[in-house]
Amino acid sequence: MKLLVSALEPSSNEHLKILVKELPPEVELIGIFDESLGKPLYSPKEFSVMMFFDVLKKIFFFMKAQKQMLELAEQADKILFLDSSSFHIPLGKKIKKKFPHKEMIYYILPQVWAWKSWRAKEIEATFDRLGAILPFEVKYYKNKAQYVGHPLMDTIKHFRHSVYGDGIIFMPGSRKSEIKRIFPVFVELAQKFFPNKKKILVVPKIFSNANLKEIYGKGVENFEISFDTHKSLYMGEFAFICSGTATLEAALIGIPFVLGYKARNIEFQILKKMVKVKYIGLANIFFNALNGEEAGRGEKKLHPELLQDALNAESLFEAYCKMDKQEFFTQASRLREYLGHGSAKTIALWLEDDVY
Repeated sequence: MKLLVSALEPSSNEHLKILVKELPPEVELIGIFDESLGKPLYSPKEFSVMMFFDVLKKIFFFMKAQKQMLELAEQADKILFLDSSSFHIPLGKKIKKKFPHKEMIYYILPQVWAWKSWRAKEIEATFDRLGAILPFEVKYYKNKAQYVGHPLMDTIKHFRHSVYGDGIIFMPGSRKSEIKRIFPVFVELAQKFFPNKKKILVVPKIFSNANLKEIYGKGVENFEISFDTHKSLYMGEFAFICSGTATLEAALIGIPFVLGYKARNIEFQILKKMVKVKYIGLANIFFNALNGEEAGRGEKKLHPELLQDALNAESLFEAYCKMDKQEFFTQASRLREYLGHGSAKTIALWLEDDVY
């Protein structure tokens, strides 16, 4: 079986690696995915862009990649897309038009609950099976979406036994543009308020062979370096985390944390007008739904969020001091119960349907 895969994000590829373990060894991946899984058409690193202006710079590359993926689709028995709606919805339409009988599965659905809700109808018309990883997003679709579990629950098997830990964890993001804006704030925070504590900088595995001084700049030498996100979050006392999958990982592990994020101001203002949610942290968004509120628009929150100008060393330390760590611990355990189980086994069964 040849499986055309498109996984552009680092987090999507981590989930894909777990999924592949559930598939028969004779399944051959073609398309866009991490090099550790085979020989891709492109590496996900080539799609690492942030916000609108970065996307515009690479528009012709994206068009070329879509054309090549359309050609590869002819060889595929099935097609699997993960996340990245701006690339995958138009590509899916092209494949559906040219190869209408090839089954396409969309796993990790676009966030239609946050913005562009009209995409739900478009997605349902284009793709054959929709694997929802959030219980509340199923209601945005008529009949094709099914909650399959959350992929992080495949890898985060256990909740921390205690709220106590050792060391302050710093996670300033996985994109160089994020790191450039956020890491200097974390350096100031670490030096000013945690001079006598262990300070651990979690570095994405994609930078494992890179020059960290070049990527992070001044201050990186003052941190212990870790390439193991989950181990660090299990062991630490508290974490300061850029938005993204890592915030949900921290909540599902049970380490108290503050979300801190800063984008280019013009991009943040555009995004604010487009995305109608109060929170950007996945754990807070899920926590709304868990408490019967509209996801991302409720009053309850699991952790603080400090964005744009509010992201400074003093505010981060104040949030650290004020957090009720035991209450966080209790509520985070409820979040695990809400998500229930992992998703890899269900998606693997979908891929094997009518094939073996």
